[in-house]
Amino acid sequence: MLVNGFPSNSISAEDRGLMYGDGVFRTLLIKQGIPQCWQRHYQKLKHDCTVLGLNCPESESILDDFVGHSDCVAKIIITRGSGIRGYACSSSAQEETRITSFSPMTNYPVSHSTQGVTVHLCTLRLGHQPILAGVKHLNRLENVLAANECQHAGMVEGILQDEQGWVISGTRSNLFSIRNGMLYTPDLGQCGIAGVQRDRVLDWAKRYSFPHTIQPISLEELLLSDEVFLVNSVLGLWPVCKLSSYHRTSHPISWAIQQWLSDETH
Repeated sequence: MLVNGFPSNSISAEDRGLMYGDGVFRTLLIKQGIPQCWQRHYQKLKHDCTVLGLNCPESESILDDFVGHSDCVAKIIITRGSGIRGYACSSSAQEETRITSFSPMTNYPVSHSTQGVTVHLCTLRLGHQPILAGVKHLNRLENVLAANECQHAGMVEGILQDEQGWVISGTRSNLFSIRNGMLYTPDLGQCGIAGVQRDRVLDWAKRYSFPHTIQPISLEELLLSDEVFLVNSVLGLWPVCKLSSYHRTSHPISWAIQQWLSDETH
């Protein structure tokens, strides 16, 4: 692990990322020494830093952290740095903390991609906070609790709804539905994370003129889908084969998108 570019396994106990979750992060794959979809991830990182009023490190600084690492999962965390006690930020200038860590790639069963996954319908509901909607900030307790639900249910992923019952995402993934020749993905204007792979799927739809829309999706509508799939930058694309009354064994459009996403140059 690197802290501000230097090998270290520790940060200050007064770091606001630790004390208040005051920061943002990105997770991506490095394959053969090349960070996948780097420009997309960096633009997301810059956007999220701007929302929180953080200075985003230069791209070159983060790329320097990646040197010497190949075929792994990289995680970049930017916090507001150390500060005095209290929620309000100090009026004096603070130096952000950059943490870059590396983990082995997870070998998910091939069947997750080829046959699909059975997913859990989480009881936890996401709260609304429009200012932070779409931002990958460090306050992820809702996702932690939802992931624990899935684990206790013996399932690898779960579907999250918001406080009004609209379907938002997976616990660690963005969600898409295909119904009657239309590609749907939930509106994330109130909560949820807008991931890089979500953007890439929407780019696929634009490139191939596949009808698509971003709008609220009810659970009832989701269960009537012809296909449902989940995406994120580490797991790729997983079709959903079972969710409550929804059962599918064939996912032709999902598989086509999956193949397109496998080319990281898109």
